[in-house]
Amino acid sequence: MKVKIISDTTCDLSEKLLKEYDIATVPLYVMLNDKVGKDGVDVRPDDIYSFVDSNGKLPTTSAANQGDYLDVFSYWHNQGFEIVHFNISSEFSSSYRNACLAAEEVGNVYVVDSRNLSTGQGLLVLHAAEMARKGAAAKEIAEECTALASKVEASFVVDSIDYLHKGGRCSSLAAFGANLLKIKPCIEVIDGKMNPGKKYRGSISRVMLSYVENRLQGRDDIDCHRIFITHTKCDKEDVDAVRRKIIEFKPEFEEILETVAGCTVTSHCGPNTLGILFIRK
Repeated sequence: MKVKIISDTTCDLSEKLLKEYDIATVPLYVMLNDKVGKDGVDVRPDDIYSFVDSNGKLPTTSAANQGDYLDVFSYWHNQGFEIVHFNISSEFSSSYRNACLAAEEVGNVYVVDSRNLSTGQGLLVLHAAEMARKGAAAKEIAEECTALASKVEASFVVDSIDYLHKGGRCSSLAAFGANLLKIKPCIEVIDGKMNPGKKYRGSISRVMLSYVENRLQGRDDIDCHRIFITHTKCDKEDVDAVRRKIIEFKPEFEEILETVAGCTVTSHCGPNTLGILFIRK
């Protein structure tokens, strides 16, 4: 059977990449007070920035429900496809559970818990799409990508911890101290959860370059097929400087892709957040 690759919109892949690799998506929901919209469809990152500036609080998000998955899975199943579907980490959302329930009802659907978010999930989705192009069966793709999930290295450096504070992920005192000392924390995704990493100090432009150096320098355990630069509303000059720094330390990367993070990372970390995401050998 033909294989269709599907992902939640939390994979943060651009429209160009989704089209190029023929990937379908299922949006999660974002609630801006009384307004409920679909992630990446009705609500985009700029809407979140405006909402926070106007309301002083973060929007809330909710999982795609079982019915959403049933609709999408049934459509592609009826077109004669086996399906491999990717979810944001089950530690962050009930989307994975809802997708599994729908998959059981439809049949020939394999659901992969990415144990990640953003293009950490996107890396697995693209790997699956490449396998599908080569004729791999859905079960084989799902099994390989499930094993590969533990080798995805995803992290972001955050300019301001205001959004982390508003989301209840750090105290008022910690936020005050971080802002006073110009601390820029690194957030790492480990075993499906967000964890605090190294703390940097200084301007975000300099911190981004130090962060890239720390993640790449002297390492021989990186799969150099593909790396993502994923960011929220960062200056083009900073992103270009990060790209040059990646090439300086790892010129062997075959593909350096840039994406703008979607609503999930935006609502967690706020503007001027940047990450490099790749797979280890």
